[in-house]
Amino acid sequence: MHVFFRRTRRRQRSVHPPAYYRSATYRLLRPWQVRERRFRPTRLGRRGLDPQEVREFLDRVAGDLAAVYDALAQSRQETDRIKNALRRWQSEQTHARMERGAGR
Repeated sequence: MHVFFRRTRRRQRSVHPPAYYRSATYRLLRPWQVRERRFRPTRLGRRGLDPQEVREFLDRVAGDLAAVYDALAQSRQETDRIKNALRRWQSEQTHARMERGAGR
């Protein structure tokens, strides 16, 4: 799955460069990165965040990211399907015009 997104991202960069500046080292955040992220515990006597709450929140964010990536993949598949259908239709129209022109 990671390979799919890497290939897709490479293809996307070459076809449509982003309209904003982004460092070449910037990587999109993946759901597994959010799930595996851990924070250092607070020192005794200091204020901090409840580690369990942080983990629950990160799991929720990771789930949302996974849903977004799934929707994006479905959208790209639908876009490819529509583009292919349009190409076929255009090709059929071109052939039909050429046949009508040759028949005159």
